Amino acid sequence: QVQLVESGGGLVPAGGSLRLSCAASGRAFSNYAVGWFRQAPGKERKFVATIMNNGAYTHSADSVRFTISRDNAKHTVYLHMNNLKPEDTAVYSCAAGEYVSTTPAHYTYWGQGTQVTVSS
Repeated sequence: QVQLVESGGGLVPAGGSLRLSCAASGRAFSNYAVGWFRQAPGKERKFVATIMNNGAYTHSADSVRFTISRDNAKHTVYLHMNNLKPEDTAVYSCAAGEYVSTTPAHYTYWGQGTQVTVSS
């Protein structure tokens, strides 16, 4: 079992930045790839970014504005978000799985999510 807890969300003006954290506990965190997803009200969950278990590979849906990193010593994955737009408003969730993927169903463990609201 892996437990994930997201933090760092909040209200930010358009053009601002946030860093989300995904803290893990439980089984060896460094064995798992981690992905970030977001879901706006009434919309389906969408892929944001993913990182391999050792950090050697990353992929982002918007590599200009969103980057993902991890510190396995701290059991934490980060999502760095810059130049935020109102359409980025959503609940952001992290998930752990066996391998990197853009598909939510490929991840086994999920956090509860953190709300990000971008004001215009």
